[in-house]
Amino acid sequence: MNAPTLSVTLRPAVEADLAALVALLADDKLGMQRERVEDPVAACYRDAFAALEADPNTEFVVAEADGAIVGCLHLTVIATLSRQEATRALIENVRVASDRRNAGIGQQLVEWAVERAQERGCRLVQLTSDKRRDRAIAFYERLGFVASHAGLKLEL
Repeated sequence: MNAPTLSVTLRPAVEADLAALVALLADDKLGMQRERVEDPVAACYRDAFAALEADPNTEFVVAEADGAIVGCLHLTVIATLSRQEATRALIENVRVASDRRNAGIGQQLVEWAVERAQERGCRLVQLTSDKRRDRAIAFYERLGFVASHAGLKLEL
């Protein structure tokens, strides 16, 4: 049974949020193997955030509740030639604090992203999720996403 929906405030992420964002990214079995939670925040995260902030096609939002950052999402708009120039949106870095999951925060974030993609003229919203994240995949499917393509990655 799901907990009642927790109302959150969504706002653009700012550099002062970096420590909380890195902590969210590290807040699961896969993330804790990939991320570096340090004080101060590692320079690689500051550099990446500066690049995201400078990109007019990228929006990084946080979800706040009770004065704490409890979720985040990164949306990038991509111009394409395919599908008769169908601009698409890519959703990345969707995270909800482990102690706040199943309270509707992820749904609010994704619904915001879909609405924002429509506002920006996108005709398609896409995302990937690690196959080991069964619950995340089921969540996206409940929101109407369809596993229509095989996602492949090449680590460099």
